[in-house]
Amino acid sequence: MRTTVGIIGAGPAGLLLARLLHHAGIDSVVLESRDRSYVEQRQRAGILEQGTVDVLRAAGAGERMEREGLRHDGIELRYDRKRHRVDFPALTGGRSVMVYAQTEVCKDLIALQLKEGGPLLFEAEALAVEGADGGSPSIRFRHEGREDVLECEYVVGCDGFWGVARKAIPEELTRVFERTYPFGWLGILADVPPSHDELVYARHDRGFALLSMRSPSVSRLYLQVPEGTDAESWGDEEIWDELERRFETDDWRLQRGPITQKSVTPMRSYVHEPMRHGRLFLAGDAAHIVPPTGAKGLNLAVGDVVTFARALTHQKETGSTELLDAYSETCLGRVWQAERFSYDMTTLLHRAPDATPFEDRLQVARLERIASSEAAETDLAEGYTGFPFG
Repeated sequence: MRTTVGIIGAGPAGLLLARLLHHAGIDSVVLESRDRSYVEQRQRAGILEQGTVDVLRAAGAGERMEREGLRHDGIELRYDRKRHRVDFPALTGGRSVMVYAQTEVCKDLIALQLKEGGPLLFEAEALAVEGADGGSPSIRFRHEGREDVLECEYVVGCDGFWGVARKAIPEELTRVFERTYPFGWLGILADVPPSHDELVYARHDRGFALLSMRSPSVSRLYLQVPEGTDAESWGDEEIWDELERRFETDDWRLQRGPITQKSVTPMRSYVHEPMRHGRLFLAGDAAHIVPPTGAKGLNLAVGDVVTFARALTHQKETGSTELLDAYSETCLGRVWQAERFSYDMTTLLHRAPDATPFEDRLQVARLERIASSEAAETDLAEGYTGFPFG
């Protein structure tokens, strides 16, 4: 097999990249190790930044998002039984976010790719990227019980932290920056309408809590729990009781309902530099991971593939490799701002296991500053709604 761009991974990054390249008249092949059902049911992020929403619309993948997604113009911060709403459009010149699950983004992009795009091979396991530092890289993969080779001009690794793409970059050329947090998120899906029409981020002495949603009838909620917690060690009523404690105010009540799913998400920050080696480009979790507090993971991946698609289109139209050569530097500028924002949100709202009373008071002081200063509030709103692509 031969193509211009070999894409490893059919998550939102790989699928969107294939769509963007299709629009630019550049052929690609997408290899995905899992089956279609798994990809379309894999629960991940649910908050789309303004820039991501705009890109999906422009790519022709926004019709169902517009119909079923939930536009959110703000979030609520809670601390010391207080409530403060951050108004995004008022602080950012009209920007907002959209609640639309990654599973739904993938469904939309898969349908478009199968209808209009190039080959999308499910259950095609990438085994290795070879020749990345030469002019003709290739992807060795296994599909339908036999090994094959996809010859490319460029390879983009959208295959996540455990994928093969990053391993093709020589270790002596890389730098890794990493932080692991001593807590995780116990997340639940519940068949109950959300108890608030916007996301609620709660700082409490017992730990962080987040009220989110997947639809007008399905709630998504999270509790800070110790690192390594087993989700099944928490009973349903115990979860609801703890959520009530952490969200408690004088003028609001949490609605309970049947819990349909429980899971624990570890919290870590990770950046791999560089994001390019020869004709191999890394995108999304293959290059960087953020704690979910800032809702940046999927959106960072979108920024990466938009940057690559623009650069390759520029090379096709002008013959110049200037933007391709700058890919890693361009992406990393945005990545580190998102890492900074996610770290700030995480340390603002989560209580460390060994936190002192001094650190507790500092957290509250930081929240009071956001609630009382338009400059501080604007910084949060700009970060949450998203940093510019490239």
